[in-house]
Amino acid sequence: MEYLKNLIDTRQKAWHEIKATLDMAAAEKRELTVDEQTKVDAAMLDIDRRDDQIKAMEKSIAETKQAEARALAIDAAMAAAPELRAPAVVPNLRVTDSEILRKLALGEIRSHSFEKRILNTTDDNELVPVDFLARVQELMLYTGPMLDESFFTRINTSNGRDIRIPVEATRPSGTATAESAPFAESEGTFNELTLRAWKYGTLVRVSRELIDDSAIDLVEFIGRQVATSLGTAVNSALTLGTGTVLPQGIAAAAGSGVTGGTGVSGVPTFDNLIDLQHSVDTAYASKPSVAWQMRRATLGSVRKLKDTAGNYLWAPAGSVGSPDTILGDPVLENPYVAATATSGKSVLYGDMSSYHVRVQGGIEVTRSDEVYFTTDEVGFRARILVDGALGQSEAVKYFAGGTA
Repeated sequence: MEYLKNLIDTRQKAWHEIKATLDMAAAEKRELTVDEQTKVDAAMLDIDRRDDQIKAMEKSIAETKQAEARALAIDAAMAAAPELRAPAVVPNLRVTDSEILRKLALGEIRSHSFEKRILNTTDDNELVPVDFLARVQELMLYTGPMLDESFFTRINTSNGRDIRIPVEATRPSGTATAESAPFAESEGTFNELTLRAWKYGTLVRVSRELIDDSAIDLVEFIGRQVATSLGTAVNSALTLGTGTVLPQGIAAAAGSGVTGGTGVSGVPTFDNLIDLQHSVDTAYASKPSVAWQMRRATLGSVRKLKDTAGNYLWAPAGSVGSPDTILGDPVLENPYVAATATSGKSVLYGDMSSYHVRVQGGIEVTRSDEVYFTTDEVGFRARILVDGALGQSEAVKYFAGGTA
């Protein structure tokens, strides 16, 4: 933990060095010299490198905590049912995901759906995530943020039936009422948000030599291939989808917030971001899940913006587990949000929990010997069923670039 804190402190120090150089040039009303620009570029690369190190450390810490929590849950289950401790009656409560994937690879089973599984304890409601599913879901977050349950409303279902979610169209309101006068009736009105289950899949090729090597961690190897392929497809659809035979993407469903001025090639200004932040109603903007979304290149431009007092709008995370912020609100990097351009919806802002993501079941993995027969490889087909939609266009607004 101390090493992680040192990484964050070093990252902040690099950012302050950049600020000092840029502030000095601004005070002298000049462009950066070649040496200064080189120094700033190097410091920016150092910040990005430390970002990757911090994320890797935080991931390792989270995995350790999950393993400890799982061990505590099993110990608690054993304490509640001590007869299970007797060697003669202890069943094999759970086949590990490595064993399941190995059986798939060897052809002992043909298909398996990795989902959340109920532990055999006295508490029938206790859910223990399967290692492979948890690992894939974790790795999918590196391809984009749209499956992050800490920001978006995620609904997991066991079947593919349509889900209808009531969405408030107009709010109920109270009125001042005179003594002995009847209260006026006021009811909110609701629309329906329908979530279906659209299929996304991928084929993973694995050599027989790799399968036969018992030292290879198939959960990690196949999980990384599946997560990258499915994560790319799903995050793109949940961001840009039109809602016709695919999810309604958050960028497509967001309401119009601010349009940029002319002559700036679609890049947002300080005033644009202030206006976008205040274009979202207080009822949504005050929620804890309010955040920005933009791609990395756009974030690079925004990181250079200052307010009228010379303070940068972007601030690096100051503690473990905290996100970077823009104007005090978290920023999510999403590579599928449009680039800065004329009419491009390059920045999103609002209550991300208003976007609903439906996932049916888990991730199904099926094995085939035939598809790559000539190359002596085994094919693994992975698929996931998802949908997404924004409940209120007023909850999330976008900035669009103005004319060139």
